[in-house]
Amino acid sequence: MKNLLGPSIQIDPAFPYYQHRSEQSIVDELECTGVRVVHLFVTDETRVNQKLLDQLHSRGFKVWATVFGNGTYITDHLPKDWPDWQMTLLKPVNDGYYRLSPFSYRYVAWKKKALANLVTSYPFDGLEVAEPYFPEWNGLSTGVYGDVGPYARAAFKQQYGSDIPDFKHKSSKQYYKNNPILYRQWMEFRVSAVNRFLFELINGQDGVRAARPGLPIATWSLAVDAGADSVEKLREFQGLDAAAMISVVRPEMHFIQTHWPDWMRWRLPADYAKRYTPFVAKIRAMHPSIPLGLQTDIGSLRPMRRSRGWLQDFASAAEALGYSTWTAYEYHLGKYMYTEPPVAVQAKRKGSQRVVVCFQKRVDPETAGLASNYRIMRDSEPQVQCTIHVVKVDGNTVLLESECFPSGRFDLWIGKITDTPKLWLFPERQANEAAQPCLITVE
Repeated sequence: MKNLLGPSIQIDPAFPYYQHRSEQSIVDELECTGVRVVHLFVTDETRVNQKLLDQLHSRGFKVWATVFGNGTYITDHLPKDWPDWQMTLLKPVNDGYYRLSPFSYRYVAWKKKALANLVTSYPFDGLEVAEPYFPEWNGLSTGVYGDVGPYARAAFKQQYGSDIPDFKHKSSKQYYKNNPILYRQWMEFRVSAVNRFLFELINGQDGVRAARPGLPIATWSLAVDAGADSVEKLREFQGLDAAAMISVVRPEMHFIQTHWPDWMRWRLPADYAKRYTPFVAKIRAMHPSIPLGLQTDIGSLRPMRRSRGWLQDFASAAEALGYSTWTAYEYHLGKYMYTEPPVAVQAKRKGSQRVVVCFQKRVDPETAGLASNYRIMRDSEPQVQCTIHVVKVDGNTVLLESECFPSGRFDLWIGKITDTPKLWLFPERQANEAAQPCLITVE
């Protein structure tokens, strides 16, 4: 477990930023972050980029498989009857995410088999089931609340001999505010459902642990700074009880995920997790030694994008608060992607006539592909008579070829190369240009 702790980052290879480039260049870029643990989103359990996983491992990275518990963004890989697995909400939503019910036996059976196949087919270093909970924070007011569908109703009827609470008709005796005993049963029922769902996936017959004994498992829950009763409210709204979850599933690590009412705040202080103490205290009362991780968001909305300095301060705060690891969603979403110019961080020889230049971010193939943007330096002067050819621009790397490369150490001058604003989550018209003069030493 120790090699899975410390700083880490989340990446989702489905984003355009990771497309049309080699897996090696992605890993080259991630190496510039200094982290050596990656949480790799697996949105289709039947298909993983094996080349990317192999490249990460070959460079010394440890890789978590991060899967969603309560739904999916894509359905092509699901059986034809998957629509029957969906949750029913008080108010239907169409946001591109398909919420699947933990009360659906067919969904649970499919998910368990899919995860068992995933961990036996691909050499991940750990598995984590993120977002296993019910929707949604304050869902009883917004209507984005579930599951209240037929599977949930049947399971509740079987367990308690009663219909589920009424959430619409205030005059009804079954209305949740009029019947506190029934509503309490409903809350306990939902907490148990989340934890039982995770137990079945991980510890059930033919589940993940049976498929790969000894594979580290991480569970996930939320935290939110919403007043003195935040812990109780999260339990009520979304069926989350982290301490009970850990007791039932017995993971090797537990992550506390920053809830959207917090991460979407554009002035969120980097040490905001100090206010998550009540969540941590409840976990520590029952599980004093389990490693805890803290997750944040660094750019899912335009106004709340976080700078590199903010992320460094967040990391320091997480360490000071006793977390064993931290991670952020998602590497290329940070504000630094929008504000920092391309910087050449390394130049590596590939034989006597080839040099690979690595930048800290993806570069524009057009400007990076101009041979005139590279010069061999001698005595602080560019050698214009020496021809350099750009062989290939690949993500954040540029392969150069020349018969004039000196055999010993020399400097390489790099011209006005720009980055790739069209590939960001929030595309920009104006690109960032490498600062001048830009020199990199080739050993």
